[in-house]
Amino acid sequence: MRFTTRLLHGSFGPDKATGATTQPIYQTSAFYQETAEDMAQVFAGRKPGFVYTRVSNPTLMSLERRINELEGGAGAVACASGMAAVSQAVLNVLQEGDELVASGGLYGGTSSFFHDLAHYGIRARYAAGDSPEAFEAAITERTRLLYVETIGNPKLDVPDIAALAGVAHAHGIPLFVDNTVTTPYLCQPLALGADVVIHSTSKALNGNGNSIGGLVVSGRQFNWTPDCFPKFKEYRFGPMSFLVRLRMRMVTDYGGCMAPMNAYLTGIGLDTLALRLDRITSTALTLTEDLEERGIQVNYPGLASSPYHELAKRQFGDRFGAMLTICLGSKERAFSFINHLHYALNVSNIGDARTLVIHPATTIFLHASAQEKAAASVTDDLVRINVGLEDPEDLLEDFHQALEHLPRV
Repeated sequence: MRFTTRLLHGSFGPDKATGATTQPIYQTSAFYQETAEDMAQVFAGRKPGFVYTRVSNPTLMSLERRINELEGGAGAVACASGMAAVSQAVLNVLQEGDELVASGGLYGGTSSFFHDLAHYGIRARYAAGDSPEAFEAAITERTRLLYVETIGNPKLDVPDIAALAGVAHAHGIPLFVDNTVTTPYLCQPLALGADVVIHSTSKALNGNGNSIGGLVVSGRQFNWTPDCFPKFKEYRFGPMSFLVRLRMRMVTDYGGCMAPMNAYLTGIGLDTLALRLDRITSTALTLTEDLEERGIQVNYPGLASSPYHELAKRQFGDRFGAMLTICLGSKERAFSFINHLHYALNVSNIGDARTLVIHPATTIFLHASAQEKAAASVTDDLVRINVGLEDPEDLLEDFHQALEHLPRV
């Protein structure tokens, strides 16, 4: 099956109990088992079933199976938000004294979380560049994972996932990849060698901006040996160890589970993922090419002028995502541009059906240090744009009139 057919039919059919063609919302906190023996068997994992939504729920399981199939993973676990997915996946592996190595252009929320890990005796190191050699140089004997995003938010850097997987595996550590910006329609990091894939389902997977969620997908290859990863001493399931511990310890004990209603809404949005991204990525390229022709400093991996263009083309197959950034010379001009837009909404989100804009330096990077802002290419004149489903002609006209209102330099 091809992508959209697999998305709609691969692991999802009419509900067996009712025949419903849309996954029902199992809006319940707990589930009945007929006998004490049955309950004990389900609790012990020896019998399939559900006991408590914090552990698992049929609506969540449907979404997990669908996204896992699109990513080609061994299994997936739904979480309360994108940051819940990031934090629970990372803390599932790391403990006091461990280190991780990450790219410098990470989403501000992820960078903030990595900074806070210092309070737990965990250190985040950042590669001094995008090359595999830069990541190699940052690895120490304490490093336990590498972490990157398929497209940095808002730096728009593109890592070579296959090459980084080679670096990580040469050191016996896993590669974690946040695939939120590209989604499995543009990129399947596990097929390129990654070991764990993370999503904020609140973004393009949902596509409607109506629910918060996150999801972690585990690959089939990495062997979580207790010698290197002591947390897995009680979970000797080879490549499945990460997934089992994530559900049984992190999500169950920390409580960061997705709500059934949010899983339901995300599943509805997921149906149109390919159609939306075809339209959005086409419009994004049209918009960036127009802005570049007008002399605006624009950053987008789909442009031939981007240093990541060829790598992005190879990894994403001529679709380069919905996100672009422009630099307008000053914060005053950036604010003016945002304030004069009619269709693009000033919103702290990405992946919506509507075009969204934001000034990162005063919002999502408000509490970042100067060094962290520089690493993410966040400047006072930067505007992040996430393209939506509007008619391209209307967006172009809207952007043109907003640019005409810019104060003179």
